[in-house]
Amino acid sequence: MAHDEDERYWGRPAVLERGGSQIHYWVVGPEDGPLVVCTHGATMDHRLFDPQLEALVDAGYRVLAWDIRGHGISKPLGTDFTVPLVVDDLMAIIDRLGDEEFVLVGQSFGGYVSQELLFRYPERVTALGIIGSTDLLTVPPRLEYLALRLTPFLFRLWPADHLRKVIAENTAETPAAKRYAYNATCQLSKREFLTVWKAVAVCHHAEPGYRIRRPFLLTHGEHDGTGTIARDAPAWAEREPDCRYEVIPDAGHNANQDNPDAFNEILLEFLEDVVETG
Repeated sequence: MAHDEDERYWGRPAVLERGGSQIHYWVVGPEDGPLVVCTHGATMDHRLFDPQLEALVDAGYRVLAWDIRGHGISKPLGTDFTVPLVVDDLMAIIDRLGDEEFVLVGQSFGGYVSQELLFRYPERVTALGIIGSTDLLTVPPRLEYLALRLTPFLFRLWPADHLRKVIAENTAETPAAKRYAYNATCQLSKREFLTVWKAVAVCHHAEPGYRIRRPFLLTHGEHDGTGTIARDAPAWAEREPDCRYEVIPDAGHNANQDNPDAFNEILLEFLEDVVETG
């Protein structure tokens, strides 16, 4: 989507200058609607949630989507890129809006950001929705964790444009979603990509006995082959006290883009059950 077309769809972005980055965000929907905060995955941007915007707004929700620092038009990245820093960025935006409570929806890395925010500020979060992510607060088995820690070094050796094409091909199922993923990934330099991926590789932290004490929607695409997401999701759902687990048919890692009709129906049903729209 071209910049002017995106602006017609989401409106003009607001900008928060924080920690050396110009962080861009968009708020769409009724002013008195419950706030749904959408956070994209690594190398994507706010447009990941294009297929959800109209459905959420029509249902009475106010939508906050943003470009994480270094992604989309939120530049520069900075050097100290971590999940806690991104959480602080997001909380600064939400506090500027003045909302005391909100729903979190996060895809992939955005799922990690959403989980970390809930862990740190549980009193602020009404409900959590996850698309294609793993449990941030459980450290993977030793060999898998070691492999994850090594991925930034492997990516360093990979030619940048070929890496972008591979990411796009393996992130989505539909041609349109693949084109978007490639376009979004091209907005990051190779250096920015490596900095982001280092944060992904080290963000897990073990919190024994921790449970998500909020209504929790856990989803992933039927064909999501990223990491151990599909393998680990059933066990994660089983140990959480208030989890609805759904597999999005005919969808890959960016499941909300690959099959928005199925995902939107599930998300709106979940929100209707757990959020008061007035």
